[in-house]
Amino acid sequence: MRRDPPGEDRIVDDFLAHLSVERGRAENTVDAYERDLRRFSAFLKGEGRSLESFGKADIIGFIGFLRTDGYSPATIARVLSSVRTFCRYLVVEGLREDDPSENLQSPKGWERLPKAISLDEVRRLIGVSGGGELALRDLTMLELMYASGLRISELVRLRMEDVNFEAGFLRVTGKGGKERVVPVSEQTMGRLKEYMRRLRPRLLRGEESPYLFLSRRGRGLTRQRFWQTLKRYAALAGVKVTPHMLRHSFATHLLEGGADLRSVQKMLGHSDISTTQVYTKVSTRRLKRVHERFHPRA
Repeated sequence: MRRDPPGEDRIVDDFLAHLSVERGRAENTVDAYERDLRRFSAFLKGEGRSLESFGKADIIGFIGFLRTDGYSPATIARVLSSVRTFCRYLVVEGLREDDPSENLQSPKGWERLPKAISLDEVRRLIGVSGGGELALRDLTMLELMYASGLRISELVRLRMEDVNFEAGFLRVTGKGGKERVVPVSEQTMGRLKEYMRRLRPRLLRGEESPYLFLSRRGRGLTRQRFWQTLKRYAALAGVKVTPHMLRHSFATHLLEGGADLRSVQKMLGHSDISTTQVYTKVSTRRLKRVHERFHPRA
């Protein structure tokens, strides 16, 4: 595989260091920025340009390339956000005088409402059988992820000290190292206690680990490993779901049940309520479908 010129490698590396240290970005977020910028750099090289000489037309061309190559609107929007952040960094650091991404708007129709699975599908997923000796751990993680709206990275990073069994809540460390408190139902806490009593000591094998959920070897789980686990259980349950869809389902079902937007925002860990408001659109659309289906005058 061809590598970027040393100068471009240095620029990207300095930018990523800036994100992780000065702006406190989470590791998985920095990884996403790196993938996006490497992809952008590869495109520019094919056009005879570089990260030091591109313009607005090059960004527009890159967007068109991604759409033609079949990337989803959500992925393209995220890549474009990475490029915008990188452009602002170049200006602030004095590496260029203009911001080629300034006033560059995402095409209309790119917004994709979050997908949620139904309550019946949730029940099938967390109640599936046939998972093997680690089923208790796996199903506990699935239920906790849905019951508390956790991101996959937050779930696998949970530590023993983050669980308050008496009060019934989790202390979750989210993006940028921000902490929040998330309530956990009595039923879900019961399953978590069962996992800790019956399975976790066996996985430890006399050793110690700060992590709540452990691998077969008694170590903390990775995001990739849990992703694979979810896909396996989803196949057994006949449900199409991703880790983030469980988080979306948590928020959507809360709002449909009458929860207020501010409470959902706090539980999701959104710093801006406008990020949470997208779920109101999901609920409104669902209500409209119900109205159109059942009302005699619809």
